[in-house]
Amino acid sequence: MSRPLVAIVGRPNVGKSMLFNRLVGQRLSIVEDTPGVTRDRLYAECEWCGRKFDMVDTGGIEPSTDSEILLFMREQAQIAIDAATVIVLVTDLRTGVTAADKDVANMLLRSKKPVVLAVNKADSTGATDPGVYEFYSLGLGDPIPVSAVHGHGTGDLLDECLKYFPETDEEEEEEDLIKVAIIGKPNVGKSSLTNHILGQKRVIVSDIAGTTRDAVDASFENQYGKYLFIDTAGIRRKSKVDERVEKFSVMRAQLAIERADVCLIMIDARDGVTDQDTKIAGLAHEAGKASIIIVNKWDLVEKETGTMEKMRKDIMRDLSFMSYAPILFISALTGQRTDRIFELINFVNDQSNMRITTGMLNNVLADAQARVQPPTDKGRRLKIYYMTQTGIKPPNFVIFCNSRELFHFSYQRYIENQIRAVFGLEGTPVRIVIRQKGDKE
Repeated sequence: MSRPLVAIVGRPNVGKSMLFNRLVGQRLSIVEDTPGVTRDRLYAECEWCGRKFDMVDTGGIEPSTDSEILLFMREQAQIAIDAATVIVLVTDLRTGVTAADKDVANMLLRSKKPVVLAVNKADSTGATDPGVYEFYSLGLGDPIPVSAVHGHGTGDLLDECLKYFPETDEEEEEEDLIKVAIIGKPNVGKSSLTNHILGQKRVIVSDIAGTTRDAVDASFENQYGKYLFIDTAGIRRKSKVDERVEKFSVMRAQLAIERADVCLIMIDARDGVTDQDTKIAGLAHEAGKASIIIVNKWDLVEKETGTMEKMRKDIMRDLSFMSYAPILFISALTGQRTDRIFELINFVNDQSNMRITTGMLNNVLADAQARVQPPTDKGRRLKIYYMTQTGIKPPNFVIFCNSRELFHFSYQRYIENQIRAVFGLEGTPVRIVIRQKGDKE
């Protein structure tokens, strides 16, 4: 049985995202005093009174608008409403009941879903502000005064939500869930790929670069396994990041990389590898994440004999530090080769989780030293004693030797290549730590 879902909705700029952050106990949703900052649905797991449930933050609903982005936001909010167990309508005590509040309330009444009315910005303590009573006019029952800033009333709000949850103590545990972050510069098709995989309009798709600002989670299960897809905001060049909101988005994308098991690094086939692509791939590499390079919009490239192989070589040259990452050419629009993504995700995730016994590692190490003698410097030769694996995701190895200074980077790379030649480790970085006699643990 799936967990109950609480959807937070309301018109723009009433404090939905701040209330969402307060309720989930994390700064997941972007908070800014600019209407329309939250555009996509943003999910988080919550627990109250021993009951686990999911909460979703939505973009502000503008009942009547000509703006393309605001229409998208309204569509996304409607999807959240349709899926919700309980809906929390957030209003603003300072502005009182507005025409937009009434329109949103009527929209929710038509949904036939349980609605809990939250009157936000009731920041003072003591007697209830008389302005709260005005919100009875929305016809949604007793308004609950809350303060997203200070946390007042949030317990009462969650208590009211719990009343509408189905009575069950069955909790579905997510086992073997692979978390996948889709990263790349703006407008390379990250959201289109997410939507194609999920088979629904899960993320706003638009030709306006930078449409997705929050990192968005979406669960998915098929014959290959269980996945959590994180569609991130496009990472722009720093010089182009003028708004504070965009800066938050870059931070959010980096957090998504940290949360992920596997990163899908999307590149526009028409542009090839740009400087920005290199920086984005570098974030995943430095974080030690298993990665797949996805070349999107392959259907838009004029092809002749050897076009794919030439681009593959160009990518391997430009992203030489990620030579371990498999490359897949797809079209998120037509679905070309997208079915292969899941097999690759499973493969690189398994490689990132690989454990190798110390005995097998030292056999490879001895063979490598027999092939290429360790380097010498001023009559001193590097002596390697043994090697062991200390961690996974990515595979971490420690090599013990007589002198760290003698262990040149080129010889470390040689040892890494020998390990990869024997054990594969495709799609994942490898970390090697050098220790010498006398090093403390």
